[in-house]
Amino acid sequence: MTNHHYRGRLAPSPTGLLHIGHARTFWTAYRRAVQSGGTLVLRNEDLDPDRSRSEYLTAIIEDLRWLGVEWQEGPDAGGPYAPYSQSERRAFYVDAWEKLRQLGAIYPCVCSRKDLLDTAQAPHESDDEQLYPGTCRGRSSTAEVPAGVNWRFRVPDGEAIRFHDLCQGAQEFVAGRDFGDFLIWRRDDVPAYQLAVVVDDDAMRISEAVRGLDLLRSTARQILLAHALGLASLNYYHCPLVTDAHGVRLAKRHDALSLRVLRNAGTSPESLRAAW
Repeated sequence: MTNHHYRGRLAPSPTGLLHIGHARTFWTAYRRAVQSGGTLVLRNEDLDPDRSRSEYLTAIIEDLRWLGVEWQEGPDAGGPYAPYSQSERRAFYVDAWEKLRQLGAIYPCVCSRKDLLDTAQAPHESDDEQLYPGTCRGRSSTAEVPAGVNWRFRVPDGEAIRFHDLCQGAQEFVAGRDFGDFLIWRRDDVPAYQLAVVVDDDAMRISEAVRGLDLLRSTARQILLAHALGLASLNYYHCPLVTDAHGVRLAKRHDALSLRVLRNAGTSPESLRAAW
């Protein structure tokens, strides 16, 4: 059966060349959209002003087209939910931040990176956000606060977040144990990943998020955030990660395995797709 209400998305960050791990995930997202008879959106996640480059976005689009991936909406194609670059969507994130502040769901955090590194709480495996010890939890979200602070979402300690992943099966994470109060706004006045993704997935009517297994724990965070904002839920499909010979997941630092390098070396898109 086809589902013309299916809306999937590709969400690259233009901070480097597209590596083979993300390319395989994007190919999976494309195939799932095709099989569902739905729409695929390309969203340019260029929130990081220090690392995002327009030339990387151009390269990503060119490499995905070469691979055979097609999308119907995006910064290069337009669409009803434009703009499709996060750097142009700040007003959406400010509105969500203000709603969370009024609800008392977030609080300002003055802890420095060194403060967090000095705690005994370490990040979980396959998760790059440290388990926050709650140092600033008592700070009010309504009181006047100094500029240049982080803002954190206050998780309901002990609450189990359960969802069914369409690739990995039943999942459960416990707030306060598997993850702590997480960032939704950075001290450099940039919306954090968790907030931007939740707001944009809802605004762009995304029905299924296909992404890597390393973001599985983030799904629990995003479910809590969406619930607090009163936003619709969506389905998730977390793909296995592509790893190197030592079992380490591939990242943009593995330049030799970027799609651009493989293209220039004569690799065909057919051979990559066949391997997947």
